[in-house]
Amino acid sequence: MKYILFGLLFTLFACTTWAQKKYTISGHITNASGEELIGATIYEKNSKLGTATNTYGFYSLTLPEGEYEIEYSYLGMETQDQKIKLTENLKINIKLEEREKVIEEVIITAERKNENVLKTEMSTIKLQAKEIKQVTALFGEVDIIKTLQLMPGIQATGEGFSGFNVRGGSPDQNLILFDEATVYNASHLMGFFSVFNNDAVKDVKVYKGDIPAEFGGRLSSLLDIRMNEGNLKKFEATGGIGTISSRLTLEGPIIEDKWSVLISGRRTYADLFLLLSSDEMINSNKLYFYDLNLKTNYKINEKNRVFVSGYFGRDVLKYGDMFSWDWGNYTLTTRWNHLFSERVFSNFSFIYSKYDYKMESGDDLYGFKWVSDLEDLKIKADLTYFLNPNNTVKFGFDGTYHHFNPGYASGPSGDPIVMPESNALEYAIYLSNEHSLGKNLKINYGLRASAFQNMGKATSYNFDENYEKIDSTVYDQWDIYNTFYGLEPRLSINYLLNQRSSLKASYSRTKQYLHLASNSTGGSPLDVWVPSSPNIDPQIADQVAVGYFRNFFNNLFETSVELYYKNMDNQIDFKDHAVLSLNAELEGEFRIGDAWSYGAEFFIRKQQGKFTGWISYTLSKAERKIPEINYGKVYPSSYDRPHNLSIVGVYDLTKRLNVSATWVYATGNPVTFPSGKYEYEGMAVPIFTERNSYRMPDYHRLDLSLTLKGKYKPNKRLRSELNVSVYNVYNRHNAWMITFTQDPENPGVTKAEKIYVFPIIPSLTWNFYF
Repeated sequence: MKYILFGLLFTLFACTTWAQKKYTISGHITNASGEELIGATIYEKNSKLGTATNTYGFYSLTLPEGEYEIEYSYLGMETQDQKIKLTENLKINIKLEEREKVIEEVIITAERKNENVLKTEMSTIKLQAKEIKQVTALFGEVDIIKTLQLMPGIQATGEGFSGFNVRGGSPDQNLILFDEATVYNASHLMGFFSVFNNDAVKDVKVYKGDIPAEFGGRLSSLLDIRMNEGNLKKFEATGGIGTISSRLTLEGPIIEDKWSVLISGRRTYADLFLLLSSDEMINSNKLYFYDLNLKTNYKINEKNRVFVSGYFGRDVLKYGDMFSWDWGNYTLTTRWNHLFSERVFSNFSFIYSKYDYKMESGDDLYGFKWVSDLEDLKIKADLTYFLNPNNTVKFGFDGTYHHFNPGYASGPSGDPIVMPESNALEYAIYLSNEHSLGKNLKINYGLRASAFQNMGKATSYNFDENYEKIDSTVYDQWDIYNTFYGLEPRLSINYLLNQRSSLKASYSRTKQYLHLASNSTGGSPLDVWVPSSPNIDPQIADQVAVGYFRNFFNNLFETSVELYYKNMDNQIDFKDHAVLSLNAELEGEFRIGDAWSYGAEFFIRKQQGKFTGWISYTLSKAERKIPEINYGKVYPSSYDRPHNLSIVGVYDLTKRLNVSATWVYATGNPVTFPSGKYEYEGMAVPIFTERNSYRMPDYHRLDLSLTLKGKYKPNKRLRSELNVSVYNVYNRHNAWMITFTQDPENPGVTKAEKIYVFPIIPSLTWNFYF
């Protein structure tokens, strides 16, 4: 660790003057609508030096005085070459045009750069909205997270669920950011759909390891989703009418090239058909979810830009006046981009995030009410110093105030159940450098220092060695009564074998201070987030990975093999028959131990031509050992699925017609089933032995879709397409749950019954653009 810190300090303070004078080329790279392009490449052909745009489309490249030929490129865009004479700092903003238009749709034919080979980062997956749209989806609802579940190392938590686990970790170990705001529950309709409307999304990137030093707070992964910024050139509308929902996105300039706005909405409408019923018990019911995305960005001048974005989503379930249940997320992000100089880029963010749920039944006299929420307020500063072509230094800080309200419930009789609220502070500073050592070796090294403090007003319970409550301590408002801190080093290395292949390795330590109390692998809207405390230490993970990356046929095929090992300390599980809801002494239900996972990931992808797609296979193992569970013996993690295979293919039959197919196979999840029974007062009582000693049946499914684009007319702004999809084509009855019941005709016999959710499901969606 001290060598990493020494390297960072040496880089910052070492002499960087060159014998020749040096100047900087900087600017932004956008597409035709003014949207900044993330990861566009800037390459000087003679010196073979280059860089890439950051998440705000900004680049900076410092070179000695002289004449140069600069190439600007991005996948699917026309490459631009510029000859420049560098005798002073230059500001060059580039607008890249779509390379080839066939009818109205962009066809990706640009020569694929070997970025996956050249970059130091590994264990990452990047997807664009157009790629996600081509994958067959349940009910025709394009879903970002379900597409990611088809990638190596990422697995679905259950049949149809949008929850996911990464390299043997639990779902709460994934940090999900939407325009930098944390999304605590990314699911709609009990987990069957994600909260992200693909029409509002510009860029999706997931880190399964090798998480950059500027991010922390979760052990297993980072899912970074960026929203579209809005067209700065002209007004556009995108939408669709599907089997269960409709959506509409409007975007355009308020002031051309200076100020834009985007509004995107989606809503299901199954409940609207209930209004047609004459039965009041039916037409008064509600079942729907909605999403609303808002964003505006304003260019103050060349050095300053402001972004404001928000997400508001909710699920509503209501059965007349008898029962109602709703839950949802709210986020608000305000960001200020500022250029201190041609080589120093900064972003300052203020972020608000909230997740809450509410359940009610009956009236005020005989009913009950249950509410819970979690709120975050966060400030964040990120700076990038483009020191020279061989060193890019990043540094910054963030601080978050957490407020936890785990639950309040009131009923028709007795005192209400009031769970003790609590507060916490979480903050960190970081420093990292991407360092090129010659033409073949690149190293990215960084260090993150994080801290977490419990803060009053709060009640802390004390437990004995048997997890029985002894007493409690009450802390006043703003009292700091517990502190955790630690260092999180990050290191990744890329050795370039040639322009088509490279060897990579990475190490990262991550710490997690928030934990999800859930006894379901798929998650539930009623799950409660719990902070680290005197009774619960932060989770810690150390992960190492090595990989071989190779491209074939002029970068037409992208392949990789990665091996990883992840060791996790202070892992949380729960005692048998744990009570996790409305339990003021919830920390007494926790059991703490160790976990580990390891595996191999194989990936091949083709992104050009008439046929595109990928094949992903993961071979893995995930285990746990917790003294008070399973008699202290090692047992499989609930997310241990040794084999996971996904095959995705998209073929353009004609310029207007394409077909898509997806086939998935996975080993069944580990489960705990009764191994016997005994009779008590005429009833069969199950006997459970070892934890997760059985498995659900293996899972497999085939999906197909066909998309027909409308006939192109040059002067017609309205374009459309019709998508027909079939989920679970061969009607596989994949087990969602297995229950055990007594045979009514023979009470001495217990039967296992399989419950499945999704048979074969056809759907129809009409999409339009103008």
